[in-house]
Amino acid sequence: MPYEPRIRSLRVMVKSAYALQKLRIQTGLRLCANLRAKLKDEAPTETLVDADAEDLSADAKKLIKDLYAAYRRLTDGVAKRRTLPAERGFQGEGVISDFAELVIAHSYFELERQEREQFRLMGEVLDTIPVYKHWLGKQVGIGPAMAGVLVTYFDINKASYPSQFWAFAGLDVGPPINGVHLARSRRKEHLVERSYVDRNGETKTKMSTTFDPWLQSKLMGALAVSLIRLNSPYRSYYDYYRHRIESDPNRMKGTLKDKKKLRDAGESGENLWHPLRIHRASLRYMVKQFLADFWRQWREIEKLPTRPRYQEQYLGHRHHGQAAAE
Repeated sequence: MPYEPRIRSLRVMVKSAYALQKLRIQTGLRLCANLRAKLKDEAPTETLVDADAEDLSADAKKLIKDLYAAYRRLTDGVAKRRTLPAERGFQGEGVISDFAELVIAHSYFELERQEREQFRLMGEVLDTIPVYKHWLGKQVGIGPAMAGVLVTYFDINKASYPSQFWAFAGLDVGPPINGVHLARSRRKEHLVERSYVDRNGETKTKMSTTFDPWLQSKLMGALAVSLIRLNSPYRSYYDYYRHRIESDPNRMKGTLKDKKKLRDAGESGENLWHPLRIHRASLRYMVKQFLADFWRQWREIEKLPTRPRYQEQYLGHRHHGQAAAE
């Protein structure tokens, strides 16, 4: 691809943008925790993080919004070439009563501004990448941030099959555990031995995953949640698979408590399908179908050979929900 150097540069931008995002979230958590301590709010810190969206929760964002209102009032009309008022004679307002609190808030909002700018510039670079311009950028639930991850972490020239995308992202099935095939994870049974050279130049081995954990977290976190929340056409895959599992009489259903009881009784409990497992399996299935279409569209745009889906090639029919996703 003639634009491969641009993709390498884009990958640097992606890493930098997500590093900024991580720092901004950490700063926001400290900011909210400080405010809660000041207000003597005993709510648990965990409520400040949205685990699904990998960002601050709605609760934390409300606190940040209140801080921003006070911050804007305090920084309006400051002297030229300054971003903050002078510490001498400073008088707080609202939730910002101390100059140090103003500095912390300023740091957070500056990080937020830099993060937005980084993702905006990323979008401009993506506009020059054919697969983003012609297909990826048109998909509901795919913004520049996630598109940057998809384009820079997957290599379409090395993936002759969509299953190679799945394996690289840890969405394939691992070796059986107690006779049950489970989704790929960081379980010790799914780790493999890899060689590496330490700082002294000596070759050593360690147990490692077969996939990129960061990429897996982004696909199963940010991407999956975005497709669901924005009601992407790929949502039909989630609904279909969830119904398929829930209506299958051969799958044992239960709760997490039931699984614990099975383990206490000496059983693995891996055959039990509790609501969380059903939800995660359905998300994984949806993301895999999205990646399969992404792989196909990218291969076709780059004039690389493709193969029909398994259902088309061997079973002679189209996959459920495929028409909605095209």
